[in-house]
Amino acid sequence: MARKDTASSPWGDFWSAFSQNRGAVGGLIILLIIITLALFAEWIAPYSATEQFRGMTKLPPIWAEGGNPHYLLGTDALGRDMLSRLIFGARISLFIGLSVMIVSVIVGIVLGLIAAFLGGVVDSVLMRIMDLIMSIPSLVLAILVVSILGPSLTNTIVAVSVVYLPNYVRLVRGSALAEMGKDYIIASKVAGAGPLRLMFVTILPNCLAPLIVQAALGVSNAILEAAALGFLGLGAQPPTPEWGAMLADAREFIRSNPWIVTLPGLAILISVVSINLFGDGLRDALDPKLRRS
Repeated sequence: MARKDTASSPWGDFWSAFSQNRGAVGGLIILLIIITLALFAEWIAPYSATEQFRGMTKLPPIWAEGGNPHYLLGTDALGRDMLSRLIFGARISLFIGLSVMIVSVIVGIVLGLIAAFLGGVVDSVLMRIMDLIMSIPSLVLAILVVSILGPSLTNTIVAVSVVYLPNYVRLVRGSALAEMGKDYIIASKVAGAGPLRLMFVTILPNCLAPLIVQAALGVSNAILEAAALGFLGLGAQPPTPEWGAMLADAREFIRSNPWIVTLPGLAILISVVSINLFGDGLRDALDPKLRRS
């Protein structure tokens, strides 16, 4: 009989470590459900996010007295279906989070590698700029950027990207500096590898593990920041069903019709917690020192 190959694959090792964290697996499942709702909102949501039903304003959820089975989570002050708006809002919030993460990661990788390779004045100037950005409270800086550019969904993405850019720049720079003195980098230089090849082909792949974890956690931070801007009226503008803007529109009904405020807040809470649990699982699985025995 041929002996089975017991060597495990890197993916198998990763999943084995990740699946030991039940919270991370639960977060991944919830996150996949939210992503599915966002991707197929047109087919899953019972109504359009902006469709108004006259005479059906401020209906409570179906389980409360006065609920209507046609509107499972009730309606808002303009007669719009809350369930539909929450489902379409998942698309907006995830789009903001992913866009901020992609922009911040790409720019952070470029600036971090430049700072690590060039060093000297360039490194000092870039790091002082990052320190300056980090010295300003994140929400205050985001409000400042949006106030200059004007409130919109696009400008929200720009503002939040600026806020979280230093995290990626410093992480990539630190990881690159740690790798530059190793033997394989010296061997690549001797073999004639140019600066761009050294930066993006040789060093960058060895910096990806902490970057992936930071990017995953950065999505939840971006969603929270965008929700805060939306609540202040500086993010996505009505009638866009963004969760923070929905909170702002419903705050006057917090006593009389609390579900209109509670449901968007719960959507933000569940999304952020699930992403953070998933990110913690990624960190544990990608770092051998943190893997459970």
